[in-house]
Amino acid sequence: MKILGIDYGRSKIGVAIADGPLAEPMQVIRYSNTKILMEKLQKIIKDNNIEKIVVGVSEGKIGEESKKFASSIQPLIQSTIILADETLSTQDAQRMSREAGISQKKRHEMEDAYAACIMLQNYLDN
Repeated sequence: MKILGIDYGRSKIGVAIADGPLAEPMQVIRYSNTKILMEKLQKIIKDNNIEKIVVGVSEGKIGEESKKFASSIQPLIQSTIILADETLSTQDAQRMSREAGISQKKRHEMEDAYAACIMLQNYLDN
C-alpha cells in the first residue's frame, strides 16, 4: 500500500511517501493559491497510486488548520485520511539532517519533506 505523508504549513507543505515499511522524503510544495496546491496533490496521488494519506497535526492554531486541510483533501482520495501527531518532527528533521552531514542549503530546501518523512515513519512504526 502506498501512503503519502504531508507536513502542512501555511505557505508550503512537505511530502513524503512510503511503499512498504520505510518512508522517504519526496518534495516540498510551495504555494500561495490553495487551488494550485490541490491540483499538485491530486497529480502526486494519481501518479503514485496513493491509497492512504497521513497528515501531520501539531498543537494550537496551526493544528486546527492542519485538520481543516485534511478535510479539504478528502475528496482527492477514495481511501482514508489519517491524522498523526507531528509534534517536534521539524526539530527532529533538522537535527537528523545536520547529523547526517546534509548541506545547510539542502536542509533548508527539504526541511518540510524531511519532517513529513519522520511523521510518516512514526505512523508506520506504530
